[in-house]
Amino acid sequence: MGADAEDFPPHVLREYAMLADGARGALLGPRGDISWMCVPKWHDDSIFSSLLGGRGCFAVTPTDARFVWGGEYEDGTLIWVSRWITSTGIIECREALAYPGEEHRAIILRRIRADQGAAEVRVVLDVRGGYGHHAMNRLHEEDGVWTARSGPLRIRLSGAVDAKATGGEISFTLRLLEGQHHDLVLEVSDAELPEQPVSPDETWSATEYGWHREVPQFENTIAPDDARQSYAVLRGMTWAGGAMVAAATMGLPERAEQKRNYDYRYAWIRDQCFTGVSVAACKEFPLLDDAVRFVAARLLEDGPQMRPAYTVDGGRVPDEHDVGLPGYPGGSGRAGNWVNKQFQLDAFGEALLLFASAAENDRLDLEQWKAVEVAADAIAQRHGEPDAGMWELEDKRWAHSRLICAAGLRAIGRRAPARQGALWSAQADTLIADVTKDCLHPSGRWQRAPDDPRVDAALLRPVLRGAVAPEDPRSIATLAAVREDLARKGFLYRFSQDDRPLDQSEGAFLLCGFDLAMALHQSDQALEAARWFERNRAACGSPGLFTEEYDVEQRQLRGNFPQAFVHSAMLEAARRLADEPPPWGGLQA
Repeated sequence: MGADAEDFPPHVLREYAMLADGARGALLGPRGDISWMCVPKWHDDSIFSSLLGGRGCFAVTPTDARFVWGGEYEDGTLIWVSRWITSTGIIECREALAYPGEEHRAIILRRIRADQGAAEVRVVLDVRGGYGHHAMNRLHEEDGVWTARSGPLRIRLSGAVDAKATGGEISFTLRLLEGQHHDLVLEVSDAELPEQPVSPDETWSATEYGWHREVPQFENTIAPDDARQSYAVLRGMTWAGGAMVAAATMGLPERAEQKRNYDYRYAWIRDQCFTGVSVAACKEFPLLDDAVRFVAARLLEDGPQMRPAYTVDGGRVPDEHDVGLPGYPGGSGRAGNWVNKQFQLDAFGEALLLFASAAENDRLDLEQWKAVEVAADAIAQRHGEPDAGMWELEDKRWAHSRLICAAGLRAIGRRAPARQGALWSAQADTLIADVTKDCLHPSGRWQRAPDDPRVDAALLRPVLRGAVAPEDPRSIATLAAVREDLARKGFLYRFSQDDRPLDQSEGAFLLCGFDLAMALHQSDQALEAARWFERNRAACGSPGLFTEEYDVEQRQLRGNFPQAFVHSAMLEAARRLADEPPPWGGLQA
């Protein structure tokens, strides 16, 4: 039995769980196959690539082929418990990346337990560095502890008693009596490993403690269980340096064979700001502080030339390139992202909204106030330039980009000294007048761009963030048009791409669905807001993870996985809807 794509072919995304430790993530399939993981950091080469049709996997699978799968996260953690009901009993496998993660070393913990009856599982380890190109070599075993190399990576597997090495992979069958458990620990590092292997008991205890310390209860939301889970996802996707990746994966298609297969293993400024504002609304501040730290550093380093996205260590996102993987069905095996060549004006507005949330909670230091000034100056310098916009399309003078900058200037202006605040408020007024002049549709709503009369779900966000009042006729008309033109079956699409029905051009956009729930709540339509929230909250897989898009007709997840900003929007909506509908301005950052 090997560990390649033929033995562990990909499943639909709703059946995958994610393990994460801040430094990297791993996707775990229903057969106990860890089929995607990059080491040492999120954007580095994968060591397990079977998700994208390549080599490399770490599998713990029942030998009885007749089993059904289930599982769950332990509350408020990314500790996953796989559960297989076989013909003869029930087997569980507790799984985690040791948390918090180390910069150079990934540690995978797997505790197999015979819950009912005897258990028999097949274990296969095939570490393949370099996106599957470097087989394990220099394999050596002593007392059930195996060491090996894969390209520049060092490997150690503990607990592999009676294992055999064949063709560059380690495999064995593990048998347990009812009630017994067995630990497997895999360490993979780009530096020298510590002399002693990891202690399973100590590492499990530290991981449990780490998650319970980090994840709040969120009793101030309407969905505290889901809020804790979303926060755990966001925490697990946030690097020690403060950067949060947009998703754990690359190349997962939003639409089959449409060349919409991107690499999201980087930190988008916009997404990070969304998360900071979201957790600030919940009065939970560690992820807010992380976001402020990372975004402020980028502004202070790059000024008006701040890029839309960076690697987690603040580097340049690489150009798109083929890594030699067949790809997930309908997708591709391309790493890197063309966002590195784009200008996105709205990122500066989102940064100001983030800083305003921090200032409101007395969490903005003097150096970070300098970053505020840099962002505001960048808007003043560049607001007349076409940009790629929130959806990263062709360069235009997008209405959303300018309006969200106005919202950011207004929000930070309320926290600034009077003279500076008045200047930024005046700049916001100028931007709104500019958008009114060239992006006000004849019907009275906002349109996407001067030469694009369509409505766009992104235009809900400037009203949520206080660019204009919810009672403003332009806001009312935009909300009505979004619901009329872009809503179908309780889900929302970004915009109408062409003459086809909405669901034939792309999936529903879950971020937009949660935004609509908040917009309805802001407009004193609490019941409708709750309906939208619940509909979109249910658009996840069995582990409760969201992708960017949701195929309404097939009820499937589409795109890279899990998508951080959807979890962020769910968390914020759960908090906002817990209160009575606010008066005008109540949803401003």
